[in-house]
Amino acid sequence: MKIEFLSTIAVITPDPSASRKLYVDALGLALEGGGDSEYHHSELIPGCKHFGVWPLSQAAEACFGTSRWPAERPVPQVSVEFDVANAEAVEAAAQELRQAGYELLHPAREEPWGQTVTRLQSPEGAIVGISYAPSLHD
Repeated sequence: MKIEFLSTIAVITPDPSASRKLYVDALGLALEGGGDSEYHHSELIPGCKHFGVWPLSQAAEACFGTSRWPAERPVPQVSVEFDVANAEAVEAAAQELRQAGYELLHPAREEPWGQTVTRLQSPEGAIVGISYAPSLHD
């Protein structure tokens, strides 16, 4: 697998309003989003392609199709995504990870916004994604 770049870092929060107070109000980050989704993000923070504040319920939905994080898994506090060259490379990376003995949270799939991604949980409990997000490639 050939990682092109670190594409996304997102803190995972069980309390989106408390996290918004820190990242938007206290740190002054110009994060977009909110409303119904409660996902706040920016692609304008220097040195970071995409920074997000991801509600735990949405992380659970993305990984397991339910708004509750499974009790038998460590609750993640962060998500890190690494981009590869194209959507086909995501599937190849998923196969490579499975062959190396890693359990994927879900297979490679295309999200409604065009990103192709597969995710696993690291030994530290972080969600690690291998993705191809066309909008983040120059």
